[in-house]
Amino acid sequence: MNFALTEEQEAVKKLVRTFVDREIIPFIQEWDATGHFEVEIMKRLADLQLMGVCIPEEYGGSGMDYNTLAIVCDELERGDTAFRTAVSVHTGLNSMTLLQWGDEFHKQKYLIPQARGEKIGAFGLTEPNAGSDVAAMQTTARRVGNDYIINGSKTWISLCDVADHFLIFAKTDKDKGHHGISCFIVERTFPGVTTRGFKGKLGIRAGNTGEVFLEEVRVPAENLVGQEGEGFKIAMSALDNGRFTVAAGACGLIEASLEASLKYCHERKTFGKEIGRHQLVQQMIAKMSANLEISRLLVYRAGWLKNQGKRSTKETSLAKWIACDAAFEAANDAVQVHGAYGYSNEYPVERFLRNAKAPVIYEGTREIHTIMQAEYALGYRQDKPLRQMLPAWSLTD
Repeated sequence: MNFALTEEQEAVKKLVRTFVDREIIPFIQEWDATGHFEVEIMKRLADLQLMGVCIPEEYGGSGMDYNTLAIVCDELERGDTAFRTAVSVHTGLNSMTLLQWGDEFHKQKYLIPQARGEKIGAFGLTEPNAGSDVAAMQTTARRVGNDYIINGSKTWISLCDVADHFLIFAKTDKDKGHHGISCFIVERTFPGVTTRGFKGKLGIRAGNTGEVFLEEVRVPAENLVGQEGEGFKIAMSALDNGRFTVAAGACGLIEASLEASLKYCHERKTFGKEIGRHQLVQQMIAKMSANLEISRLLVYRAGWLKNQGKRSTKETSLAKWIACDAAFEAANDAVQVHGAYGYSNEYPVERFLRNAKAPVIYEGTREIHTIMQAEYALGYRQDKPLRQMLPAWSLTD
């Protein structure tokens, strides 16, 4: 495995970093304070051809590899978690799922405009009473002629108020548990679809998150993704991609925490010397530095497996768990390094700490991933092959 960045990856990293420094960081404190999601950022990312990073060119994307997607997410979260989340949901959860599971009709009608950034995609799995326990979902879909009628609601849906297309999971057979779930493409314009954004979130306040309500929504049968009853498998494969982008983004938050702390360590003096000279401060800096390297290696290993079309559920779970925990620890330590000033929005680290909590919960809680890793180690869990998504790029050693 060679994790040295290619010239193309270096160029993408520089491109996104420059974009974040110019278009996000100067404004993010205000957007966070007012709870404003700046949708223009997504349009600008589309102009840079970053909304379909690893979608093949024939379907409107840039045709790059998974670790390039990781780099984009890493750099975006260095600016703010809200915009990495937007790419995670639009690209990782929705578009890549359509690439892997959708038929040619789905790809032509929905994937291409999403990969180009002309339309925005979202993902609707979580419900008020069904988070980690997916089989408890209550949203239903019944076949009526050439349509399905969907009733239910989804919650904690990122991009709920701005998405054009939703991947909605619903039960087509309530008696079959996981095996009775199916996946549908639902357009915002379908009658019966309404959304409502949340206010008062602890973190990611500059992001759009909320609820999706579906009341007698008539969805054409051709919008069924995969077969009836394949929804759980589709959702789990989607989460493999979504978790990968979340883990990559966590690396960006660790780096942002480290950068802010290093700057403050050189600016602030106590007892006649820079606080960076104090050993307990150095201990926190050392942990951030080490965890950044560890987390990126775990992400790149998962990406390396994905680039070869291999299933990486175990490796992605580990990367998501470790990187998100490390990001929360880094943000917490960054506040500590800043002392009382870290408790004020005069510095960005209080926002980092608030933002760092959500990724520890969503797309599989820390506890879920802990159990997964234990079950892999004990031999209780073994992955079965899912439908493979062949890479659209040439692999080189």
